[in-house]
Amino acid sequence: MKSRFCSLIGVILRRLPIPRARIESILMAYGVPPASASGGSTSAIKQVKLDKECEIRIEVGNETPLRLRLLSGTAEIFGAELPPEFWLTFPPRHKFAVFTWYGATIEMDGETESDYTTNETPMVSYVNVHAILEGRRNRARASPPDSNSSQGPRVIVVGPKDSGKSTLSRMLLSWAAKQGWKPTFVDLDVGQGFITIPGSIAATPIELPIDPVEGVPLEMPLVYFYGHVTPSNNVDLYKVLVKELADILERQFAGNAESRAAGMVINTMGWIEGVGYELIQHAITTFNANVVLVLDQEKLFSMLKKDVLKNNPNVDVVKLQKSGGVVSRSNKFRQRTRSFRIREYFYGPGNDLSPHANIANFSDLSIYRIGGGLQAPHSALPIGAKSVADPLRLAPVNINRDLLHVVLAVSFAKEPEQIISSNVAGFIYVTDVDIHRKKITYLAPSTGDLPSKFLIMGTLTWLET
Repeated sequence: MKSRFCSLIGVILRRLPIPRARIESILMAYGVPPASASGGSTSAIKQVKLDKECEIRIEVGNETPLRLRLLSGTAEIFGAELPPEFWLTFPPRHKFAVFTWYGATIEMDGETESDYTTNETPMVSYVNVHAILEGRRNRARASPPDSNSSQGPRVIVVGPKDSGKSTLSRMLLSWAAKQGWKPTFVDLDVGQGFITIPGSIAATPIELPIDPVEGVPLEMPLVYFYGHVTPSNNVDLYKVLVKELADILERQFAGNAESRAAGMVINTMGWIEGVGYELIQHAITTFNANVVLVLDQEKLFSMLKKDVLKNNPNVDVVKLQKSGGVVSRSNKFRQRTRSFRIREYFYGPGNDLSPHANIANFSDLSIYRIGGGLQAPHSALPIGAKSVADPLRLAPVNINRDLLHVVLAVSFAKEPEQIISSNVAGFIYVTDVDIHRKKITYLAPSTGDLPSKFLIMGTLTWLET
């Protein structure tokens, strides 16, 4: 009777307009077999046994999700332990690795673009770094609150593109959270947007190991909208926002001894030469980083060791090997990843959220762009000097059809002059501009009025498909 009832529930749920992968995950949690197990077709289920200190590197297929569960032993994904006998559903094109310290058996259901096992990983060196950071956190907690020694590790992870910076950051954060700490994650990579959408820098406390599927929780992020996917668009604005974020965190740490002792992990961009190197140094100084982890770049390691230690001999600069599972990504792949990140913001990683279409009058919104315009009139410049664009100039934007498919940030500013120094509440996506009726239609994560009428525009666009 119970099996017939469960089967009936499965039939009903599968007819609902809910993503198939999420339905199957819910049903499996209650013991209902997947549809492929009860019908005529066969499911692509396979088991993989992992030896001690081995991992399987997986790239999910382009069209369908992949379900995975731990059958025996212990294993983790980017530092987060897998729950036993619980199906996790990974969306298409997702890349990850399942690692085990002592051995494990996992089961996969679905198609993969590629998957292979290996025992050649840098995990031992990574966990050794974690152990050192753990010791520093404990010493910071035991120190008087107002002393310099009460500051926990401030770790900044640097390296070229596709060296595994975000993966290492994720591991260090998850391992620390597993030990009961609440470290602060800072993401300065505007090209990918690990905490929120690309074009932003952000910070958030990490209270639990980062979910392998859902990613970083978004309950309390502190977000500043830069508006572009590379710092080269407006280097001065990027520096200003980094400084604003660092100042806010510094004030928070001053009033919270536990957060101060837990420290932070800072993820950076992959631009490491010229101005990019200058921005890395700027971030190290601005956040008062005391540990610099350099991935896969001997030259960068040597330069930072010389330049950083010259200014602050108390900073530890450490070179680490990148994982062999890290692969180079083309510009086209990066663009596609950015598009997925924006879509996830509105629809969720499992496509299970329902954003809302809203309509506003032109007069209800004030849209601004930062940068551009003349810094000073020619008459005010010295003879022979050239006028240049002001990188921090706040310019109002006329609402027209050019706003179609643009992602706008909703600022917390109360006045236009506060926009640059204010963090943002979230983002909206413009789907239609009616010039005749003077109305704009936009997609928002939730219903209701926007928390502010001040919106920020950059060069970030998205074409919903």
